[in-house]
Amino acid sequence: MTHSSHQQEQEQEQELRDAARHTGRRRFLTVTGAAAALAFSVGLPAAGSASARELDARQIGEDPFTLGVASGDPLPDSVLLWTRLAPRPYEPGSGLPAARVEVRWELARDERFTRVLRRGSATAHPEFHHSVHVEVRGLDAGRVLYYRFRVGKWTSPVGRTRTAPAHNARNSELRLAAVSCQAYHDGYFTAYKHLAQEDVDVVFHLGDYIYEYAVTATGGARNYTDRTLPALFNRETTTLEDYRLRYALYKSDPDLRAVHAAHPFVVTWDDHETENNYAGDIPENDVPPEEFLIRRAAAYRAYWENQPLRAPQRPTGPDMRLYRRLRFGRLAQFDILDTRQYRSDQAYGDGWQTPGPESEDPSRTLTGAAQERWLIDGWRHSRATWNVVPQQVAFAQRRDVPTDAYKLSMDSWDGYPASRDRILKGAEAVGVDNLMVLTGDVHVGYAFDLKRDFDDPSSRTVGTEIVTTSITSGKDGSEKPANWNNLMRANPHLKFYNGRRGYAVITLQERQARADYRTVAAVTKPGSPVTTAASLVTEVGNQGLTPA
Repeated sequence: MTHSSHQQEQEQEQELRDAARHTGRRRFLTVTGAAAALAFSVGLPAAGSASARELDARQIGEDPFTLGVASGDPLPDSVLLWTRLAPRPYEPGSGLPAARVEVRWELARDERFTRVLRRGSATAHPEFHHSVHVEVRGLDAGRVLYYRFRVGKWTSPVGRTRTAPAHNARNSELRLAAVSCQAYHDGYFTAYKHLAQEDVDVVFHLGDYIYEYAVTATGGARNYTDRTLPALFNRETTTLEDYRLRYALYKSDPDLRAVHAAHPFVVTWDDHETENNYAGDIPENDVPPEEFLIRRAAAYRAYWENQPLRAPQRPTGPDMRLYRRLRFGRLAQFDILDTRQYRSDQAYGDGWQTPGPESEDPSRTLTGAAQERWLIDGWRHSRATWNVVPQQVAFAQRRDVPTDAYKLSMDSWDGYPASRDRILKGAEAVGVDNLMVLTGDVHVGYAFDLKRDFDDPSSRTVGTEIVTTSITSGKDGSEKPANWNNLMRANPHLKFYNGRRGYAVITLQERQARADYRTVAAVTKPGSPVTTAASLVTEVGNQGLTPA
């Protein structure tokens, strides 16, 4: 990006912020048209025409594939391939001018590309920060495939992906990994190095892919001695440029690039992709909602640009339809939720609070009414053995102490118990027998039985919840955190609790599901080995977690 276009982008973003301060949300979004136009440097490439001059790819003198490759949202007949051109990822504009670049791609049956199935080209537009999202269709179901990109004389790393099984396939096993919370400044992505070598079909990222917080010159807890990070990372992300640069920093990590190249990802966000603990259009701090929506639009746009997402997920201003459904044969249906964009504000000022009339108000929602209806209607038509809900925040009840003076987290489903109750009753009403919730956010590994009535330990178990720990967030952690005894005693439906970093591998089968909690001893220094902290199983038709 040239200096003038970079300066123009900043000026246009400031104009939108100024406009937001002086108008209400509805008027701001409708009168100024910001919801549709908010791309800061001109919105979207014009349909059917070139919005910028074309760059001769032979002029790119440095490797443009510094951020690697990725694939996502596998369908039976289609794969989604992603990359972003960034010869200089730590600079605004990533070392490319405001020009479009033609990117060639190939999809093959083998990693040496002797059997190429499809090839084509896609345009990397400067408006999308030179990212490309290629949807390759007409493929066979249930196949492992390899892909790569070319620009000028440069060839990307090879990525490995796969199509989903056919919708009616009677597949007998599916292995998936659940990951979340990867604060760059809290440590090394060692867990991803190990996950890249695991035999899994798909990885579900449950939120906090980036953090908005400043990253120091030494990379925070990484404590670099061999490099110095630019000062532009040492500030909180608020603008489109800030968010774009933060994704570049994270994706420059070799372990993150390796895991994306190894497995298709299904992603959903939590709060830190935008701002800690925001709720809908309500920010954490005292910023007018109208101005916060400018920040949210910037965050959502950068998220789209840097993730392997399909066209329906492309944002419009501060709005982005992220909840969606994927099917893996007759074995599993995945309903991926967004519990940030539509939620009611946290009760009692957020944090851990004594529940009461405000948090228990039946009108409160974590999903919004439309997403809640979509979820339950999707279950009504599901023919899958396992109905899995990848989402962000702790779903099961989680009392902090085993006394009547307990508190609950107002940011989790405990702060929205009526919303949780509607979901559980909806699942029961439509006959969902094998419900599994996948969760991130809390930087620890939990295993919960989901109860019809959490206040009655003898009530029916209606599903299970697998909470994956963080990749790095919280730094090294410990096997038994300080509150281990209190939480285990206060919550009889809590079957496992571990505070190390890592990920969970879940194996779904026709008769049971197994969760393996994989942990590393340290992330503040690289190279820690991975171990299995625990393995639990739950049976089809007989929900409840027991040691494997």
